[in-house]
Amino acid sequence: MDLKGLYREIVNEHNLRPSHKGEMENPDLVLRGVNPSCGDDITLQLKVVDGVIDDAMFKGSGCAISQASVDMMADQIIGRSKEEAIRLAGTFMGMIKGEIKDEEELEELDEATALQDIAHMPARVKCAVLGWKTMQEMLEHPEKAGDVTTEKE
Repeated sequence: MDLKGLYREIVNEHNLRPSHKGEMENPDLVLRGVNPSCGDDITLQLKVVDGVIDDAMFKGSGCAISQASVDMMADQIIGRSKEEAIRLAGTFMGMIKGEIKDEEELEELDEATALQDIAHMPARVKCAVLGWKTMQEMLEHPEKAGDVTTEKE
């Protein structure tokens, strides 16, 4: 299997069998992210204990890329501090925009690097970053978390 085939498999696996999709009991932070241009709509739920993300779940619907991306993101942020999660979001967005290509820097994203080629598909960039932007916004502006009407660009 070639590298692109492997990446497709990773995206398909996270889309068809997401580990973090569902309803969380008593989340600490909840924020809805919507991509009006294509209909992706997620509600991200985080449990934060002593500044560390203890659990992450999402619900909603959208294309395979948006659903797989938010599931991969949840894998990467659980067990990390809020600051580390925000930094990872910056790395992911830099990768998607084609600004960060350094293998060592991207290594921390683990399976999320499967979405690296999205940089060449401008119409899909918003799909890939929806979950990450929602997470970043809820951690940087916790006062918005719980307001389930926030829309993402």
